[in-house]
Amino acid sequence: MIAFEPLSTDERVRIIDLHPEVGDLRAEALDGLRQAEKVLPCKFFYDALGARLFEAITELPEYYPTRTELGIMSGFVHEMAESIGSHATLVEFGSGVGLKTQKLLDALVEPAGCVLIDISRGALEGSALQLADRYEMMEVVAVCADYTQPLRLPRPRRPSARTVAFFPGSTIGNFTHDEAVQFLERVAELVGQGGGLLVGIDRRKDPTIIEQAYNDSLGVTAAFNLNILRRLNETGADFDLTAFHHRAPYLADEGRIEMHLVSRVDQTVQIGEDSVGFTAGEHIVTEHSHKYDLDQFREMARAAGFRLARHWSDERDWFSVCFLEVSPS
Repeated sequence: MIAFEPLSTDERVRIIDLHPEVGDLRAEALDGLRQAEKVLPCKFFYDALGARLFEAITELPEYYPTRTELGIMSGFVHEMAESIGSHATLVEFGSGVGLKTQKLLDALVEPAGCVLIDISRGALEGSALQLADRYEMMEVVAVCADYTQPLRLPRPRRPSARTVAFFPGSTIGNFTHDEAVQFLERVAELVGQGGGLLVGIDRRKDPTIIEQAYNDSLGVTAAFNLNILRRLNETGADFDLTAFHHRAPYLADEGRIEMHLVSRVDQTVQIGEDSVGFTAGEHIVTEHSHKYDLDQFREMARAAGFRLARHWSDERDWFSVCFLEVSPS
């Protein structure tokens, strides 16, 4: 058996900056608002205020996904770790300081290393240092990159039995069906033969429960949604935030929540030197959140080169954590 020795501070943390294109909020917003159905890119939700608002959302009584996934991981994390195996390299899509990541790393047997991939260098550096302080035996590699684009994965210095990616939070539901399959294909290529993916998915259920989660009584989700207009105002737009309201209907045929910002009145908004008109009742789509049944997700995984090896769910089947393995060639 491989026995790992403690690493020095210099050995425990590596920062690799691939200088990803973070996007031009105003340019991308104008492009989306000129479409027949107006859209705004949800990737711009998460400035400092947006991140704090989302953390508040996860504590709301109506918002079940975070606490349900945490409950599943608390109950089954050792089975998940057993499926992953010892001396694995864990690849986290995101900053990797959350409770779910810590639960998984606490349960893994002598992980070879942890690779964090995120577009924000500041968040990555802080996360990498926190994880290195918590796990003194493990190397942490922070890669500043857009994980929705192809990239080459750096390897930890220590020998690794396999590579397994971790994508919690049902974030995969923000992709369209085709985008989700394409993302899974990139992950399969990234982890390689013998690799795997532990991914959280929100399950289809009573639409009332889903809609309440995205239309909370305190209006925190509404503030989170409207924050993207505030961000646009920082780039030279003149959105009147009181002239829009939040709405998040569940579209049963598509199996998804759509987050909308709905214009209360006929109005024209200046965005720099450009203008965009809105009619009363016209909406902007700001985010999709797809909900899956297991058979549907199994087929998506199969189309991307994975097989669904195991899954764990809460007692109500509201949420599942799925372990996918790369199918043999």
